[in-house]
Amino acid sequence: MQKLAALLLVITLFACSAPVPANGPATGAPGPAVEAPAAEATTEPDRAPGPAAEAPAAEATEAPAQDASSDLPLVRVGHVPVTIYAPLFIAVEKGYFEEEGMRVELLPVEGGTENVIQVAAGNFDVAGGGIGAGMLNAVQRGVEFEIVAPLHTERPPLTSPLVVSKERFDSGELTKIEDLKGKVVSTNSKGSATEYWLWRALQKGGLDFPDVQVQGVGFRDVAAALQSGSLDAGILGEPLATLAEDQGLVTRLSQDFIDGFTPTVIFYNKDWATANPKLAAGFVKAFIRGARDINGDAWYDPANLAIIEKYTKVPAAVVARANRSYHDPNGVVPIDDLMELQSFFAEQGELSYTDPISLTQFINSSYAEDAVKELGGPVEWK
Repeated sequence: MQKLAALLLVITLFACSAPVPANGPATGAPGPAVEAPAAEATTEPDRAPGPAAEAPAAEATEAPAQDASSDLPLVRVGHVPVTIYAPLFIAVEKGYFEEEGMRVELLPVEGGTENVIQVAAGNFDVAGGGIGAGMLNAVQRGVEFEIVAPLHTERPPLTSPLVVSKERFDSGELTKIEDLKGKVVSTNSKGSATEYWLWRALQKGGLDFPDVQVQGVGFRDVAAALQSGSLDAGILGEPLATLAEDQGLVTRLSQDFIDGFTPTVIFYNKDWATANPKLAAGFVKAFIRGARDINGDAWYDPANLAIIEKYTKVPAAVVARANRSYHDPNGVVPIDDLMELQSFFAEQGELSYTDPISLTQFINSSYAEDAVKELGGPVEWK
């Protein structure tokens, strides 16, 4: 009953949103839909959804490399169909998860906030996403997660740049971050790690959240919203940023406001991990294999680019020109970066608690450590 009560509190928290300061981040209506669709998936008929009462199950789409007739246990994984999730795509398509005794169903969402809800409800077993206010409030309220590996690290030129309308940039109206004062800017989801991206970008131009109006706009809607004028600037993930740039819709205003920072992780539903220790260990091993396959120049291998195209629905030639993401081939979770995110959300007034939580207690590094040993030891991160 205590866990159920905690879960219901989390769902209520997400429904009502955490408090934010005046003129701070607020969810707004997205602009019209953009041309790049999300990755697709097919419902697996042999697996019942998680507790429907706690949260609506995400719509399933096809994980192409999986055999629906397989007797292997199914693992449901939440993701956003952008390049920072590339190790997952690689591991699925190359059969690494099957080698570890599981089928993986990739379920797309708009942002990490929804991933937290779905994992907490048991609709997802695993998810990738940023350390946001939602996850932090969830753990404080008793919902248990295991953080098991880093998802991606940002290095300039960034995978999630700040963009504006090309027309307004070319006209001279919006050519520098300082020009955004009093304007409407977006992050892909309220309370997500992308808020930190946006804040760091604004800081570079001497601005802060009270200087702008912040809306939550999904990545797929950013380019169209900029074109319509309902949005003045926004964080846009790759490869959608390069695709929109190719279409003459956006210009990058800044793409170097973060360096060497890891805001996203792979996290488990704790009950699932406890009940399935072999699957939990095997998942991290397969994920690290996927990360190693795109380490350094291997990112540009045509086979890897084709896989990323399959899941992002953006042509491989565009993916090859897009700002790439970086993935630790040894799976080390940088606790200092996670604590910095907690401090950021506390300063924004988005946490439901005041005393900082030690996030070390939620990190289970044993899976990655064992996987690296089984894979022959650490490799150089390029």
